[in-house]
Amino acid sequence: MPSKKFSSTATVATMSKKILLQLDVDPHPSSFDAVVAVDADVDHLLQYGNVECEAVESLVHGAMFTRGGDDLKNTALFIGGNDVVKAETIFRSVQKAFFGPVRVSVMLDASGCNTTAAAAVASASKHVSLDDCTAVVLGGTGPVGRRVAQMLARQNANVLLTSRSLNRAESACKEIGEQVSSGNLEAAAPENQDDFKALLEQADVIVASGAAGVELASKELIHSLSKLRVAIDLNAVPPAGLGGVEAFDKAKPLHEGQDDGPVAYGPIGVGGLKMRTHKAAIAKLFTSNSLVLDADEIYDLTIEQMNR
Repeated sequence: MPSKKFSSTATVATMSKKILLQLDVDPHPSSFDAVVAVDADVDHLLQYGNVECEAVESLVHGAMFTRGGDDLKNTALFIGGNDVVKAETIFRSVQKAFFGPVRVSVMLDASGCNTTAAAAVASASKHVSLDDCTAVVLGGTGPVGRRVAQMLARQNANVLLTSRSLNRAESACKEIGEQVSSGNLEAAAPENQDDFKALLEQADVIVASGAAGVELASKELIHSLSKLRVAIDLNAVPPAGLGGVEAFDKAKPLHEGQDDGPVAYGPIGVGGLKMRTHKAAIAKLFTSNSLVLDADEIYDLTIEQMNR
């Protein structure tokens, strides 16, 4: 008797591919951001360089109107580039192009401004309570410095934001203060070395976020500060922004042989946490179609990553 052959058919639901649009203000979209996106399991990466505000609406609408309902969460936008101010403008334009619930998630991390700042502040929080501590942000008017100051203030720290220009420092404090209701922000532009030393002597935490390759405080000065608990240098180009802090330092005792004394972090020392946060943020974009990941949201995600 011939054997019977049974065949069955099953309807296999196809999962929509995760598509990330990388909108970059530079001529060539960042290869760094592209690699992180791939490592975060993005299925398709669409890269656009030299993005101007005039082009944003059509790019965003193309991303939104090709999918609908729950499928919208499988498309997301990443805003990057070295010109952070311009990227911020693109970020705002993207959000204006949404139609209520018809939207996709978006993240801003131009030149690593948010993930770098978040990793620095989160690292400091491992060694000192940020609530009511005094933190000095050197080079605080740049894109990373502003975000460091904002994140510190949000944790109720007393933030001394420094610049070579008092007007720029005051402007930065005013703008940050409009976004954060906690903490205390004070502008500073020391005119001489004595004033600068007096400023740093107040610090529990120092974060150097100035221009690349510029020493902002000498090793001798940093080592003389009796109140200091954490020194973080975010300058990856020699010489270091904080003298005596090495690129690979990660919670390294600032004074040799004093394990209970202040600690130092270099740019690569905070880089591991920054990378974990960057990947986690990209992955998080695809959990909802309504996320807006900027400084505060990325800091909260960094704390989650650090505590894992």
